[in-house]
Amino acid sequence: MIDLDPYKLILASKSPRRHELLKGLEIPFEVRTKDTDESFSEKLQHAEIAEFLARIKGEAFLSEIKPDELIVTADTIVWLGDRVFNKPQSAVEAVEMIHTLSGRMHEVITGVSLLTADRQHVFHDTTKVYFGEVDREDIAHYVERFKPFDKAGAYGIQEWIGYVGIERIEGSFYNVMGFPTQKFYIELQKFLKP
Repeated sequence: MIDLDPYKLILASKSPRRHELLKGLEIPFEVRTKDTDESFSEKLQHAEIAEFLARIKGEAFLSEIKPDELIVTADTIVWLGDRVFNKPQSAVEAVEMIHTLSGRMHEVITGVSLLTADRQHVFHDTTKVYFGEVDREDIAHYVERFKPFDKAGAYGIQEWIGYVGIERIEGSFYNVMGFPTQKFYIELQKFLKP
C-alpha cells in the first residue's frame, strides 16, 4: 500500500468513473474541482494533447495549493489517424463519432498530472481499442439511452456499446474508462520517494 505521508491527495475531477477507480486503489482522497479552459493548440498531437490538458488542469490550483496537498488531474482523449475526438456536443455528433470509430482501431490516451506546491510530474498511458462494425441503429440506441456526452469519443467501454462493439483492446482497460490505475500507482510511488 502507498503511504501518502506527508500529503493528502486531492482528485481534481468531476468524473464519477475516476472517483470509482481511485477508490478501487484504496488510496484516501478528497475531491476538489475547478473549471479550466480546455482549449489547446492545433500544433499539439496525440499524447501531447492529453498531457497538456492534465498539466493545465493541475496548474489551475497553483495559487491555492497547500504544502501538504498533492493534486491529481487527468484528461482522456480518443485519437484516430491524425484526429482527436473529445467529448461530443450533441447527439448527432456522438453518433457520428462512434460511426467513425466503428470497424477501426483507435487509441485512448489519458494524461495525468501529479502536483505539489514545489513540483509537478506529468505522464500518460495509451490503450489501443479495436471496434467492430456497429450499425447506425445500434449507435443511435446507445447515444439515446446512455447519453455519453461527458466521454471522449462519445462512448464508455463499460457500457452497452462496449459489450457489443469492442472486439479487443491492447493495454489498460481502466485507461479506456478514463484513469490508468496501474500506471498511476507506479508513478505515484516514484513521485513520493524522497
